[in-house]
Amino acid sequence: MRDRQRARMLALPWTRRGRVAVPAAAAEPGAEPGPPVVSPTGRFADSFRALRNRNYRLFYIGQSISLTGTWMQTIAQAILVLDITNSKVAVGTVTMLQFLPITVFVLFAGVIADRVPKRNFLVGTQTLAMAQALTLAALVWSGHVELWHVYALALVLGLSNAFDQPTRQAFVVEMVGKDDLMNAVALNSGMFNGARLIGPAVGGFLIAAFGVRTAFLLNGLSFLPVIIGLLMMDSRRLYAVGQRRVTAHPLTELREGLAYAFRTPGAMLIIILVGIIGTFGYNFTVMLPLVNRYVLHAGDAGLGLLTAAVGAGALVSALAIASRRDVTRRTLFVGAAAFSLLLACVAVSRWFPVTMAALLLLGIANPAFASTANTSLQLATPDHLRGRVMALYMLLFAGSTPVGGYLTGFMAEHAGVQATVGIEAALCLAGVAAGLAYYAAHREAIGARA
Repeated sequence: MRDRQRARMLALPWTRRGRVAVPAAAAEPGAEPGPPVVSPTGRFADSFRALRNRNYRLFYIGQSISLTGTWMQTIAQAILVLDITNSKVAVGTVTMLQFLPITVFVLFAGVIADRVPKRNFLVGTQTLAMAQALTLAALVWSGHVELWHVYALALVLGLSNAFDQPTRQAFVVEMVGKDDLMNAVALNSGMFNGARLIGPAVGGFLIAAFGVRTAFLLNGLSFLPVIIGLLMMDSRRLYAVGQRRVTAHPLTELREGLAYAFRTPGAMLIIILVGIIGTFGYNFTVMLPLVNRYVLHAGDAGLGLLTAAVGAGALVSALAIASRRDVTRRTLFVGAAAFSLLLACVAVSRWFPVTMAALLLLGIANPAFASTANTSLQLATPDHLRGRVMALYMLLFAGSTPVGGYLTGFMAEHAGVQATVGIEAALCLAGVAAGLAYYAAHREAIGARA
């Protein structure tokens, strides 16, 4: 019923002049349309409409706190590895190990996400992540941490994320419904990048003042609000998303999800773009520490500021996108192309303010691409397949990082940091070109499924 009402509403003329628009059509059939009426509610307020859902508010608050701690640990881990080894390859290796379980297990995790109650399952994955963070904190505080400890615990965190991420992606629609899905995905992007803004900035100064051990401890404690928020949710207020189909063998379900994604042109377009840009463009945990230390020589606080610059731009962009109620392929391609070109700017810059400005703009381009890709794929996927298809999305977006992260470290060791970032920017642009070519070849089919 809500989808039919929304379709009728979207078919009416709307104004786009700075405020939330109200349909301009007259109530009686055949009546002349009057002037558009504009609601006093501003577009900024409409940007947060998904937060009307109590369950999503609990999720949003908990995740905001936890992700801030996660970003603090991200830069602390890179600094710790460099302090122990002074090796570019070691930074790439720890990133590879952290994302390797996603590569191996995330598709099967998608099958599980379509079978289990997602809220209860997320409590378990978040508890495992908290245990990993507190263990690492204890090792650093005791003074007995070694490189193999960091490697092993990176694998544990990756295992938690492999099962957490597709479940969390598929759970969003149950908290907000399909009408507010675009808004919730954009708000999640804003939350992620707001944490990227606050976490590294605060973490960089904390690390400079108190050492990396403080960042690890605070990250471990930051998982508590997430777990408490999940337990406080009202299951009666979750949106029904269709019956789960449980077959005799998980491989059968996995093949069903993959077959749908690869035979649906609208989904395949997202797979091409996310697969290439996710592999070669989203290696910030490796790239930024290397650029900061070996190109800019800016110190621990500088790394925090560089990471925060990406988050600041992405936060502004995500809030702007959240006010929209639709997704467009123009936004998808423009965001991807801008991201790739700005990555090239980072590659050629040797001056801290220029690099920081390029990362700020890159952060603006990031949600335009990523949020549009995420929402497009979710809306194009049937409810009973969403966990498996989003698992494929996470495989390409994050599970490709072991390849990209290790290659970044390896190439930086042998070709230099700036040359490596430049090569990755060129590969991202090639991915955009491949996506445009695929879209041109399947435009009619993709448009029919938009």
